[in-house]
Amino acid sequence: MKILIVDDEISIREVIKEYSNNEGYLVEEASNGIEALDKIKNNNIDIIILDIMMPKMDGYTTLKEIKNICDVPVIMLSARSDEYDKLQSFNMGVDDYVTKPFSPRELMARIKAITNRNIIEKKEYVYKTLKINYLGHNVFIDDNEIKLTPKEYELLCYFVKNKGIALSRETLLSNIWGYDFYGEDRTVDTHIKMLRNSLGEYRDLISTVRSMGYKYEEK
Repeated sequence: MKILIVDDEISIREVIKEYSNNEGYLVEEASNGIEALDKIKNNNIDIIILDIMMPKMDGYTTLKEIKNICDVPVIMLSARSDEYDKLQSFNMGVDDYVTKPFSPRELMARIKAITNRNIIEKKEYVYKTLKINYLGHNVFIDDNEIKLTPKEYELLCYFVKNKGIALSRETLLSNIWGYDFYGEDRTVDTHIKMLRNSLGEYRDLISTVRSMGYKYEEK
């Protein structure tokens, strides 16, 4: 699992990173909202730890932009302990609110709780008559199961998780096949073609981003 820590205090980021690494999590860092949005667009982020008071772009503005890009759990981490700030954060869609100073162990426990809750909640993905059963690794269209290869299934799930985000071939190779990009664009293109054919009437959900890669968009 990959965590994005967004805080302008290096010491805060280092503490959270240390405890996250001890839990086996991968960590990305950003010192402000602008950096955070770049990280989100170019990485597969599973959960975000977000400060409110930051230079260039504050946490509330950053949160709004995040929600426009992807659906990822967010824990607000702030020195502000007023009820107003907490209520505003929850109204904007955060999953939890932790005040500074904080216990790193407690923060890790909150991360685990949110992650486990999301796993339980996201047993299925449904768009019109297209359905993905994550527990059974099955994909259905009009209640008829369609047969996908393991890589086609992984691609589809990765696209759905990152819907609306333009994904480069390098990113797809790294996250699906697990190796770096060395002119292997045909591998991605071939599997995308196969996946589109398997999706039939939903093939256009995966669009080509010229000179870059592909994007999944609900139309």
